Amino acid sequence: MAHTLPDLLAQRSLLAAPALIERARPVAYRALWRESQRVAGGLARLGVKAGDRVAVWLPNVPAWLACFFACAQLGAVAVCVNTRFRSHELAEIVDRAGVKVLIFWPNFKGIDFAGILAGCDATAFERLESIVVYSEGSEPAPRAVIGKSVIDYAALSSRDPLLENRAAPASGCVIFTTSGTTRAPKLVLHNQQNLLRHACDVVRDFRVGSDAAFMLMPPLCGVYGLCTAMAAIVAGRPIVMSPVWNAEEAARDMVVHSVTHANGTDDAVVQLLAQTRAERPFPKLQFIGYAAFNPSLADIVPRAEARGIKLAGLYGTSEIQALFARQDENAPVPERALAGGKAVSDTARVRACDPESGRVLPHGEAGELEIFAPASRMVEYFGDPDATRAALTDDGFYRSGDLGYTQPDGRFVYLSRLGDSLRLGGFLVNPAEIEAVIQETPGIAACQVVGVPHHDGLRPVAFVILKAGAPLDEPTVVRHAAARLAKYKVPQRVFPIDSFPVTPGANATKIQRHRLRELAERLMRSHEGEAK
Repeated sequence: MAHTLPDLLAQRSLLAAPALIERARPVAYRALWRESQRVAGGLARLGVKAGDRVAVWLPNVPAWLACFFACAQLGAVAVCVNTRFRSHELAEIVDRAGVKVLIFWPNFKGIDFAGILAGCDATAFERLESIVVYSEGSEPAPRAVIGKSVIDYAALSSRDPLLENRAAPASGCVIFTTSGTTRAPKLVLHNQQNLLRHACDVVRDFRVGSDAAFMLMPPLCGVYGLCTAMAAIVAGRPIVMSPVWNAEEAARDMVVHSVTHANGTDDAVVQLLAQTRAERPFPKLQFIGYAAFNPSLADIVPRAEARGIKLAGLYGTSEIQALFARQDENAPVPERALAGGKAVSDTARVRACDPESGRVLPHGEAGELEIFAPASRMVEYFGDPDATRAALTDDGFYRSGDLGYTQPDGRFVYLSRLGDSLRLGGFLVNPAEIEAVIQETPGIAACQVVGVPHHDGLRPVAFVILKAGAPLDEPTVVRHAAARLAKYKVPQRVFPIDSFPVTPGANATKIQRHRLRELAERLMRSHEGEAK
């Protein structure tokens, strides 16, 4: 195995297989390697050295990977920035990471990204020295952006290549941002050796063969997308990708390029299925590792199974990398619908602990998942030693903040974020259990359940999105839940809502449950006041 990322790409440059198939255009591994060396030379001339941070604010284009490997060659750190971020989010990340160079595409998707930069607090860019402008059109690069010097990416990538590998296995190489919905995101730093170790474990566990081809659904700026790409590169297999997710094009490309492996969200799977009436639309596809984000798609695993597509639940976080664990694609459908599974690394261990006492819980009892992951765990939360210490136990386990339970065979099941779990009747309850029951009621398209303080403890309150034209019959919903759930799990009230508040993330949108809790408390106070 290669010891650094530049070593890996240099080894893969000897392969005949393409590294990328991007908008139907093949890009050879050798071409990607040489471009990354030229970008490394250009960044070095801008003063980038080991440990410096370079923000990559690009979609899924070959230049993203060229910049990533260029930073790795210099021993610098690529800071992943979501193209969906706007001024406040961008400024905070650039400032806290101490970014030296920013690389972006000014008019990607017709969005005024330069205007977004101009809308940032100027103090965030005090340590920013240079801006690199990427373009695929004929428009000239601006001479300056937010008062900083600008260099065109084409010029940067046409310089003499840097032939020296300045990386070390322990060199920090990438910063992901966590997608918290209630506070500022943390900056998660990973090093080169653990990115490589984890990718090797994924290749082995996902059984990536010599005929494999990967469909890249998530963006490279997120841990989900980059881990998928790293597995493909370690395996020396092609990655089929596009700057913008387009289900019609993706469905076509999966057939044309004989895609065998893909990882994506439940929404993406539904969109793929909608593109074709074929009974078995993707004959070469082995399985899709999927993450459930849409509450209304609880039946997606059997729906896909009926079309010959196996889905396998995944688990991962920015701190221990995506694709950390997965369900067996040959397991029964109910098992594959669960998030979690078996860790891909033989050195990993998972336990569930009581979040109050710290006691390790027996199999099947829900608690906070704590994870020992020497082959994939982050180096630190960049610039935040207190948060780093708080996230790790004395014996080296990562406190995930997730609710779940372990199984006797070594697998585990993720239920929900611990902060989203409800302690009802003295028990930790996964709100998804209540939501699934409520969604069985006719007329309800989706449901979210939160807890509201009451004088005798926390009480569940449900928010529902109704199907078109359907009325809300609250007593019927409550009776339905009462017939299927313990009394303490039955929602005290059910409120209709047009849409759930969400936070966009690199991998998917996440529901802002704290805002639902605040709304539930206001509505409950209002209704209690009216009843007096």
